[in-house]
Amino acid sequence: MSLIVGLTGGVASGKSHVLSLFQSLGVPTIEADDVGRTVVAPGEAALAEIAAAFGKHLLLADGALDRRALRSIVFGDAAALKQLEAITHPHIFAHLRTWLAAQQAPYCILSAAILLESGMAALCKRVLVVDAPEATQIKRLMQRDSIDEALAQKMLARQLSRAERLVAAHEVIENPDPPGNLLPQVQALHTRYSGLGSG
Repeated sequence: MSLIVGLTGGVASGKSHVLSLFQSLGVPTIEADDVGRTVVAPGEAALAEIAAAFGKHLLLADGALDRRALRSIVFGDAAALKQLEAITHPHIFAHLRTWLAAQQAPYCILSAAILLESGMAALCKRVLVVDAPEATQIKRLMQRDSIDEALAQKMLARQLSRAERLVAAHEVIENPDPPGNLLPQVQALHTRYSGLGSG
């Protein structure tokens, strides 16, 4: 089994870009968000459980989940979000464990925005955090999503704080503004993780 590295970072920190750089080096990766979409596909048990808990009106004509309608239910409703996570997380974790157990490369990466909040970090031997100053995150969010500063700050406030992520990190990739070339940092970690995974 591979050394499992958990990759996370705050919104607009550059986590997706860092993941793509590891992928370009041939590292096996899996994204929790993708798995989250897979487990609520038509025919999956989690989708039936969501419909039973929140209502069949959340199913579109083709049987797919109406994500926008579901988001409007759980957004700002902590109890509803907890209920949704209680349904989806066991299915996501089971899928992740199966994929991780099958990996044979020296190391692999599990990427998750909520790696620390969800408990997914427990599946990993190392935690890699992509870090950017909060002012940089806000600036990037405003540009990326065409939103105002107040909404960008709200989005940041819904996540773990930067300090909490850094405390949990074994390694950190710095991604300030302007971003610069992140590849040397990724290559150095690739060498390190390859050695750890082979040892």
